[in-house]
Amino acid sequence: MKKKSFFKDLHIIIPLVFSGLLCIGLIFILSQKTTLVLQFERKLNELSAIFIGISGFLAVFIMLYLMIIAIGLKNSRKEGITGLERINQKMHDFREIIEILLQSKIWLPGLKEYIDEEFSGLTFFQVKEFYKGKSKLAIEFLQEKNNYADTESLYLELKSLMQTDVKQKHIPDTIIKPAFYKKELIQKWLEHKSGSGLWYYFGYKFGAYKDALDLESIYERHQEKIMTLANSIDNKAFEDSSFNEGFLSKLGEYITTEVVPKLYQLQEKSSGKMPTFSRYLYFIFLLLVFFGVLLPLAYLLFNLAPLFLIISYAFVISVVFFLSTTFFRFLNNSID
Repeated sequence: MKKKSFFKDLHIIIPLVFSGLLCIGLIFILSQKTTLVLQFERKLNELSAIFIGISGFLAVFIMLYLMIIAIGLKNSRKEGITGLERINQKMHDFREIIEILLQSKIWLPGLKEYIDEEFSGLTFFQVKEFYKGKSKLAIEFLQEKNNYADTESLYLELKSLMQTDVKQKHIPDTIIKPAFYKKELIQKWLEHKSGSGLWYYFGYKFGAYKDALDLESIYERHQEKIMTLANSIDNKAFEDSSFNEGFLSKLGEYITTEVVPKLYQLQEKSSGKMPTFSRYLYFIFLLLVFFGVLLPLAYLLFNLAPLFLIISYAFVISVVFFLSTTFFRFLNNSID
């Protein structure tokens, strides 16, 4: 990661090195000319107003550019938060459906006790990441042979959607609806396609699992509630649906392809920060203000030594060189 970061910043480091060398070279040359040429110091004084103007203009330009970035980021956050509230509600409704399914009698006798008691504390994420060797319980779970027709994996997957934290081991009796889901948890849902089990078990492979998943055992009032919640999630997508295996398959596909990815994207959008390259620009802004405006003014007001004006000129010219060699890259980063 560090090597990648280093090569990524080469477009900044190389111009910065050359700008530094240019600055040192200019200080040396201008100092020599001030010593050898009698009228050169006077010429520098005459040019001071121009350099202050150039520095001030560049500083204002950079400041406005940074303000535009900040305003754009603020608007993006507002849009992200507005969209996030809507998609959060969809996730709340979906989790209510999952809660009903988990508490129903759809499961084979003994399956819930097997998972909740014998493998208490085991999560779907640990099972999916067994190869990392962080959970012995996950390995034991995968090695177990039982009579639940592999539906215990679906049960664990649905439980993962009831979590509000990646490290949460036990699901509370009452569903928790957080204002915003944690980014790490959404990443796990996205990575392991939590919810796709509904499509797999009730759609693609329903013929193999229909005897192990008793849909008719779900009370009619619960079926009606599930359909109401589904229509709240997306009325167009589920308006002609009725409670059956096809509906649950469609619901699982909708959640994994529409809700969870958008939840992640909007989470990113609403928590966006100023891009890294803006720090470089702000640093340049400070250099221009100090060396290009304040230092020449101090020279003129307090009759400082010519060296201060020489340093000012050298820094301003070096900064202009740095900007001219990197600004196109800054624009590309801004677009990205």
